[in-house]
Amino acid sequence: MKKTFKRGINGIVSMALATSLLVGCGGANRAPAADAESPSYSDKSSGYNLNSAEPVEGMCETCDDTGFVEYPIENNETYEKPDENGATLVSTNPLSTFAMDVDTASYANVRRMIEDGYGKGNIPAEAVRPEEFLNYFSYDLNAPKNGDAFGITTEISDCPWNKDHKMMFVGLKTGDINTEKLPKSNLVFLIDVSGSMRSDDKLPLLKKSMNEFVDNYTGEGTVSVVTYSGEEKVVLEGEELKNKDKIKRAINSLSANGCTNGQSGMERAYQIAADNFIEGGVNRVIMATDGDLNVGISDPDELENFIKEKKDTGVFLSVLGFGTGNFKDASMQRLADCGNGNYSYIDSMMEAKKVLVEEMSSTMVTVAKDAKIQVEFNPTKVNSYRLIGYENRQLDAADFNDDKKDGGEVGEGHSVIALYEITTADSDKAVNLKYQEGDKKDYGNEYATVNVRYKEPEGSESKLSSYAVSDADVKAATDNMKFAQIVAEFSLILSDSDYKGDASYDHVIDTYAEINNKDEYKDEFIQLVRMVAKRAL
Repeated sequence: MKKTFKRGINGIVSMALATSLLVGCGGANRAPAADAESPSYSDKSSGYNLNSAEPVEGMCETCDDTGFVEYPIENNETYEKPDENGATLVSTNPLSTFAMDVDTASYANVRRMIEDGYGKGNIPAEAVRPEEFLNYFSYDLNAPKNGDAFGITTEISDCPWNKDHKMMFVGLKTGDINTEKLPKSNLVFLIDVSGSMRSDDKLPLLKKSMNEFVDNYTGEGTVSVVTYSGEEKVVLEGEELKNKDKIKRAINSLSANGCTNGQSGMERAYQIAADNFIEGGVNRVIMATDGDLNVGISDPDELENFIKEKKDTGVFLSVLGFGTGNFKDASMQRLADCGNGNYSYIDSMMEAKKVLVEEMSSTMVTVAKDAKIQVEFNPTKVNSYRLIGYENRQLDAADFNDDKKDGGEVGEGHSVIALYEITTADSDKAVNLKYQEGDKKDYGNEYATVNVRYKEPEGSESKLSSYAVSDADVKAATDNMKFAQIVAEFSLILSDSDYKGDASYDHVIDTYAEINNKDEYKDEFIQLVRMVAKRAL
């Protein structure tokens, strides 16, 4: 069952935003964290909801000439996440199958909340997606070899929050990107310039972020800019990337105003991408918005299908989230997943540089599409397992071999981390079934086999690679494992997970002191932990 989280900002007159894709108004400003109410839960989101095209009561109807509505609007942030993964007996279900995911928006968004003064009790559990916490950071992983798209790193060590369990680390990494030989790019930025994008952490930050991208991107190709608010507007079409000053003038000319009753912004962006299509190149629509996805298609299912169809033509979608208040996290994540793209949240210039400068080339150059992971556990070694995170990316076991089933998109230089909490077969906590044993072949020292299936960027048939996890992977925790464990541990605490066991802020902080492989982002992480821990006193 999915839950939808709705946050109201204290002191603002209540009125729901439109769920229709055709009508919506903006004007929301960022509220201080001290005014944030405790989380309230609702079965129906007050923002655009991809599960329903029904409008809600009080939908916005009129705007004044400045783009502000004629009466105040309640700010709402909406999040959705299925119920947390539970423990699964290997004897009854030995296969764990999910689509790869390199999104990082959840971590950046929760970081924004913490830096704004939120304590654990104010952070919605649905906003915490552990896999996006894990995949935000870099790890020391094995490079691909023998022509494979992925290198794999695995290890097994003790679980810090449950002494009866072990942890299994699976890290996949694509080859490093060569920024000197980037393929030509056809990039179309679809930018929300409605009134809701007026605040400093939205359009102004977006413009600074795009300028940073233009200044630093070394590839060749074209850039187009389409905006949507009261109507869609083509600000720039097919401009050569080398003409940086002209591109930046177009970006800097953008201003936020008007209602978001967009006509055909999404269709226009994809049409321009098709008109400038580069065979064998990077063809991508990059949507930048606070999530008020009123972009000209009235039915949510129609919008999803539209993006999926365009994905099949070779035009992918990435989503950049900005701002607070009426932020629609669930909508943006779903759209990026439909478009073979990724979803990032930008809350600062530091994050803008990470997403649009340090990682943008990797995001652009797809190495593997429809990428999936299926882990088969050996019942003679593993009694039960629990995948931490990836609730939104779960697949049926049969979907792994079905090339028609979508997976995830992974770029050059990207890594994917999966962390399992396992109970070994010889554990005192193992559950032994009398009638389900069957004939077991002896695979000696193997705990599991990690199967990876993906398509090449231009391919239609998938490739399969398999890697065994064995006794040789059982060791004292390395820096990879230690850091992944404490990131997962922090996410379990923030989401008040049923499986958090003995997880604690002190353990996270103490373990980080033991790690040698650090960088500015990891240092920032531990500062966030300290901030939340201090507020819990």
